[in-house]
Amino acid sequence: MDAYMRPPRTKSLRLTACAAVGVALLAAASCAVRPTTIEPSDAMKAETRILGVLEDMYRQEYGMWNVTREDGRLLRILAETSGAKHIVEIGTSDGCSALWFCLALQTTAGRLITHEIDDYRASLARENFQRAGVDHLVTIVEGDAHKTVTNIKGKIDILFLHADKTGNLDYLNKLLPLVRPGGLIIAHSTTANSQDMKDYLDAVTTDPNLVTTFLRETDKGIGLTLKKPASTR
Repeated sequence: MDAYMRPPRTKSLRLTACAAVGVALLAAASCAVRPTTIEPSDAMKAETRILGVLEDMYRQEYGMWNVTREDGRLLRILAETSGAKHIVEIGTSDGCSALWFCLALQTTAGRLITHEIDDYRASLARENFQRAGVDHLVTIVEGDAHKTVTNIKGKIDILFLHADKTGNLDYLNKLLPLVRPGGLIIAHSTTANSQDMKDYLDAVTTDPNLVTTFLRETDKGIGLTLKKPASTR
């Protein structure tokens, strides 16, 4: 009778094993749904800081005739996809377009030299570069760019013309020899101010060593010019 009443040992072990499996499954499920915190990278933090300053500039609307957000994104894309290391900008204003370039320069490990004739605008730009944490990427050259550009040394990957439109041809003539083969010349407001830069537009569309197209023509317009590689000339 005693033998009949004793619980079978195998059944007890089976129940214990099932319980252990159940606990393990519950623990695994708990871990699966537990939220995880992903810390932003240093690069993401730097980008967020720059974009924050840009948004602040757009909200304040200094009246500096800055590039639009859409144009700014285009500048960044052109600089980043081309791996630009040396960008020259004519017409700093308060630093808006330069900040868009800086978003790319963080990736390409490049630098920007920007020229501004107005002391007040140069001061605003310097402050904005510091706020955005990119002052180490940018050199501001104050004075008449028609004169100061003659001091530029080294090859230029991107030349951005965003100052006096009537002076674009002079900038082109002085700096085109420094633009590397395969480099870009970008002119802003080619639609809105086409009459003021007609000589420049004629030059970039008739020179056999250049290829030019025009973007965003329903807005201010951007002229994008490629200096042909030597092998294709």
